[in-house]
Amino acid sequence: MEGNELVAASRQFSAENRARSTWYVLSTFALLAAACAVAATAPWLPVRIAASVLQGLLIVRAFILSHDFQHGALLRRSKWGKALFTVYGLLVLTPPRAWRQTHNYHHANTAKIVGAQIGSYPVMTVEMWRRAPKGRRWMYAAARHPLNILFGYLTIFLFGMCLSSFVRKPKENYDSLIALLLHVGLVGGLTWFFGFDVAFFALVLPLIIACSFGAYLFYAQHNFPDIHIEPRQTWTFHRAALESSSYMRCGPVMSYFTGDIGLHHVHHLNASIPFYRLREAMAAIPALQVPPATSLHPRDIVACLKLKVWDPVAQRMVPFPEEPSPSA
Repeated sequence: MEGNELVAASRQFSAENRARSTWYVLSTFALLAAACAVAATAPWLPVRIAASVLQGLLIVRAFILSHDFQHGALLRRSKWGKALFTVYGLLVLTPPRAWRQTHNYHHANTAKIVGAQIGSYPVMTVEMWRRAPKGRRWMYAAARHPLNILFGYLTIFLFGMCLSSFVRKPKENYDSLIALLLHVGLVGGLTWFFGFDVAFFALVLPLIIACSFGAYLFYAQHNFPDIHIEPRQTWTFHRAALESSSYMRCGPVMSYFTGDIGLHHVHHLNASIPFYRLREAMAAIPALQVPPATSLHPRDIVACLKLKVWDPVAQRMVPFPEEPSPSA
């Protein structure tokens, strides 16, 4: 089973259970609010730090729910859902308009040698890297550097999703400016009225954790040892889903916080499947049961982060090639 037949087989899992969707959304945001309250008010530093970490992980889960809503997989045509996730997107530096534009493009172009960089990490071949001028090499290396992921709060979200997207298309991405100003206003307001510790533990630290973790999840979903990348001329949607989107093995705790987005190959095959039905779809369709896999084990994280350019001869992602030694 492949191609259109495979996509057709997945459609039965697109049906959402409205009560189940509502429960997941309300329970997640209730936990998120509780963690934020503890992080802001707890009298003991270790408790505040733990609550901030928990809040950061819950921000990731809530983002997956928001992401599913944007795909029409969760709370379809819900007015209160739209209001909730619009406000949420602004608060967590993922303005809905900019996110929707780049992410929809990503789904339609992931794993193409040329054209996959919008809404994703850029991809060069070994030869493209060798021919690129120094400035372009620097920008490419910076985008794929672990520090860009670690400090994603500043580089990917504050700068990329908010400031850069607004400067690029101010009329289309006006909500990017709203998100940026709202964030600065919240940090300043919380600091002024309650002290910097409240702003840090209840807002800044959770976002640092969430943005860093989210940036790595997105990286590893399309930058892993067994990924397959194709030229635009031979690229196909179903192959990009099955061979260019990873299955991230997670235990039950991390599966909860990541909203099972680790079953990324299933999601890319059919983005209208609610997150809570991804495992059901994978179990029912044999073609989805042998995906290229990774995990959050440090060994696998290091292996993913080492991958920099596509080698079309070896048909795999490899580290940056060594520069040829100057002739004597």
